[in-house]
Amino acid sequence: QVQLVESGGGLVQPGGSLRLSCAASVSIFSIYTVGWYRQAPGKQRELVAFITSGGSTKYADSVRGRFTISRDNTKKMVYLQMNSLKPEDTAVYYCNVDHIVRGDYWGQGTQVTVSS
Repeated sequence: QVQLVESGGGLVQPGGSLRLSCAASVSIFSIYTVGWYRQAPGKQRELVAFITSGGSTKYADSVRGRFTISRDNTKKMVYLQMNSLKPEDTAVYYCNVDHIVRGDYWGQGTQVTVSS
């Protein structure tokens, strides 16, 4: 059974930084595309960033240049370094792993609140 556990969320002031982590209990983690999504109150879930098995990355326009996604295949971990945080980054952040054959899985989410 696939399990994803996010950590690292919390309350931070505007301009601050947080690092989210996601631990994945999947076999052959390296073959998955892994990503971060977020959902703010009253809004749809949206892509923040993803990184493919080959290391290619994609970012939402709203976070490009401020957020960095990375992965450690040995540890089966994916990270999201978030810098220069803004109040509009406030949301529940979800980890996702996806493979065309093995399926698509989600974590429970971690709350990020950016407020002074």
